[in-house]
Amino acid sequence: MYPYIAMLAYAVVLFLTLRDVRIYKRTRIASYRKGAIKGILASALVMLGLLFSFANQNLGLLIVLIALFFNQKGSREPVFKEAKVIDRLLGKTDI
Repeated sequence: MYPYIAMLAYAVVLFLTLRDVRIYKRTRIASYRKGAIKGILASALVMLGLLFSFANQNLGLLIVLIALFFNQKGSREPVFKEAKVIDRLLGKTDI
């Protein structure tokens, strides 16, 4: 059960990282570039936690939790003005 939780966390971190990459590619705003880099590092740490969760479940999920805290992006410049929810989810911008 715990490896599935770690896999879900990996998918979420990877999705948010790809979203940040897409927004940075469209807008060239530096905070989204920084968020994408943090996301790549956090996804590597989540993958490490996933591998550890097969041997020691508690240690693996602890590493995943640390990676999720590391993945916090902070404040960003507004790039969505009138975008729909699905457009925001996919990273389409109004700029």
